[in-house]
Amino acid sequence: MRLLPPCGGDGRQARGGFGSFLLIFLLLAPLPALAVDPSERLADPKLEQRARDLSANLRCMVCQNQSIDDSNADLARDLRLLVRERIVAGDSDEQVISYVVSRYGEFVLLNPRLSAKTLILWGAPAFLFVVGLVVAVAYARGRSRPEPKRLSDEEEARLGKLLDE
Repeated sequence: MRLLPPCGGDGRQARGGFGSFLLIFLLLAPLPALAVDPSERLADPKLEQRARDLSANLRCMVCQNQSIDDSNADLARDLRLLVRERIVAGDSDEQVISYVVSRYGEFVLLNPRLSAKTLILWGAPAFLFVVGLVVAVAYARGRSRPEPKRLSDEEEARLGKLLDE
């Protein structure tokens, strides 16, 4: 018995899938780096790294699901410049974050702080999971199991005969 060669019949392996994925990934990977314009960058690499770290944790108010570090929106650019200005002015990371939050609210943080206002945001997933688990267990336990039917007198007599044999 002869096995057929894989993919195409002439013995060659198909290579398009992974190679295509790799090519697309390598072409798209540097795109977030293009969001920060070279003119925005600080001369001191340590300060620039602080600015990038802070920008990565601040939400773009236009895109709402991207950090200002990754966004090309004009408002994100303005916020990146604001962060860099505050760092150059000597503000600590906490002061920069507090300043931005005071102007734009807690929503600007990609990872909101744990406070009384955000407690439901942090606790809701765990609470809903526990509620779902309780409901599932209650449903599984409470399902009505049909009562077995009682045998009629005639069936009991036949069963008794069979067991006696």
